[in-house]
Amino acid sequence: MKFVVSSTELLRHLNAISRVISSKNTLPILDNFLFDLEDNKLTITASDLETTLITYIELENTDGEGKIAIPAKILIDTLKEFPEQPLTFNVNMESFAIDIFSENGKFSIVGASGADFPEIPEITEGATTINVGHDVLLSGINKTLFATADDELRPVMNGVFIELGNEDMTFVASDAHKLVRYKRTDVQSETESSFILPKKPAGLLKNLLPKEEFDVKLEFDNKNAFFTMTNFKLVCRLVEGNYPAYNAVIPKNNPNRLTIDRMEFYNTLKRVSVFSNQASNLIKLKLSANQLVVSAQDIDFSISAVERLNCNYEGTEMEIGFKSAFLLEILSNLSSTEALVELSDPTRAGLLLPSEKEFEDEDVLMLLMPMMINV
Repeated sequence: MKFVVSSTELLRHLNAISRVISSKNTLPILDNFLFDLEDNKLTITASDLETTLITYIELENTDGEGKIAIPAKILIDTLKEFPEQPLTFNVNMESFAIDIFSENGKFSIVGASGADFPEIPEITEGATTINVGHDVLLSGINKTLFATADDELRPVMNGVFIELGNEDMTFVASDAHKLVRYKRTDVQSETESSFILPKKPAGLLKNLLPKEEFDVKLEFDNKNAFFTMTNFKLVCRLVEGNYPAYNAVIPKNNPNRLTIDRMEFYNTLKRVSVFSNQASNLIKLKLSANQLVVSAQDIDFSISAVERLNCNYEGTEMEIGFKSAFLLEILSNLSSTEALVELSDPTRAGLLLPSEKEFEDEDVLMLLMPMMINV
């Protein structure tokens, strides 16, 4: 088997899919890329058993066809050192010896049989299929991924819950302290269905989607999801289990409303949180008509900080506590110039919303549980 490929194009494709490869693979074959040449089309696969990422390169100069597993690390490390030039891969399909010829040299490595590489799951009959705008998918993952949990006891919380309905597509993530719900009304499905996308493939999509120009074909059954893009295909095993009823925890009546400059609030929180107790990270917000007082203290070290901010507040005066790290995380993931905070009382969750929409068809809601204030 023989083929000629551009060094930079090959490296670009390999870098994109190499993120799948785990540093602690259970099977040694998974430390390799699977190269499959057929009809002038080179298909390259990387996998960790749970997630598989496939990319395609159209070639002009090929001879023969076949499958070979090539060690990932040495191949990428070698390609990084090449300037843009054509490379000729000469593969002996019996001994699995690979010779790579450049303009001035020859590099020899030993691969493995492509037959040893794990089979890629196939989509089953009755699977849900829908075309989703790449920007919709990217926005949904960007807005929710940060709120996923790292909970070994409740694996369903460790992914992004994606729900397709007759009127919208919803992305939800929560770690039991914070919750994000992102809705898009410009995507509808004839049948209502849902799945939980694990964190790792969600992160891979976050890196791939900005380069995409067309809709993504999404297919999923009760075990796997398939995302087909222009030059890539992502296959991942879904998180099994039922996602909690997230709508039940979103408070409905929130008469107290605060409107504030988001970046001003964010920068104040960053300064004041330096003085909060390192264990609790507690920050207090005291709300009155047109002023917000942000304060923190660490009694153990006798340090404290207070800052006042102008704001627009409608409701009863109150003092509420939040974990500053979570509040900062939420504010940094809101994209509007002003943030809208809706509260009912100091013991119930606060809702943080953007004052204006980034897209006409979106609905962003972020929720944060309060902390007890020791008076």
